[in-house]
Amino acid sequence: MTNIVVLVKQVPDTNAKIVVSGDRVDLSAVKKVMSPYDEFAVETALKHREAAGGEVTALTLGGAGADKVLKDAKAIGVDHIVRIDSEGEHDSNALQSALANVLTQMGAEVVYCGKSAADTGAGSTGPGIAERMGWASVSNITSITFDGGINVVAPSEGGNARISVPLPAVVSCDKGDMKVRKPNVKGIMQAKKAKVEVKSVDIQASTVSVVAHSMPPAKPAGKSYEGGAAAAEVARLLRDEANVI
Repeated sequence: MTNIVVLVKQVPDTNAKIVVSGDRVDLSAVKKVMSPYDEFAVETALKHREAAGGEVTALTLGGAGADKVLKDAKAIGVDHIVRIDSEGEHDSNALQSALANVLTQMGAEVVYCGKSAADTGAGSTGPGIAERMGWASVSNITSITFDGGINVVAPSEGGNARISVPLPAVVSCDKGDMKVRKPNVKGIMQAKKAKVEVKSVDIQASTVSVVAHSMPPAKPAGKSYEGGAAAAEVARLLRDEANVI
């Protein structure tokens, strides 16, 4: 019975308009959702359970508001939902250390996560946890099978590589050919009643802090040209300014 854990993270809706108020992003009116790549990780964890048996636990770190993404994972089909209680912001080192500590306590044998979070795009969580736990790690997988173990397809220089992954391992998931299942009515009702197990752990102080947020500079206005007489000027701009020819 494999002990499977999938990491999920609550992030701002990727379709939301981001507003900076003062020197901080204002997320007070922004809908929160599960980070999109984590959805593929949940699907992969469920496929692992279906192929090899075991149980799937969804794990997140955050305040009580993060229970929503755990309930979303429960509605899709995970067995257990666990939250590491923390309201503060943490750098990658503190976050990964806390997750690795709890994963060890849980007796995890394989961990799935998204290749990167939609809010930071760092892509360091999977490899960072694997390093701390001394486990195998493979990132950006686009396909997986469980015939005789874990076998994945991941991008490699010049193409794709087929990799046999020994357990214990951390596997970071990309979209690939994965189709994420949708919750049914039964799953949604079970999720509403499900109890989140809350863990309190000591989280080390962050060594990196955000000084300020700011929007990227506005793009300069575009230029338009008409008629064949402008062709030479357009070619010059594409060569000298846009550097595309």
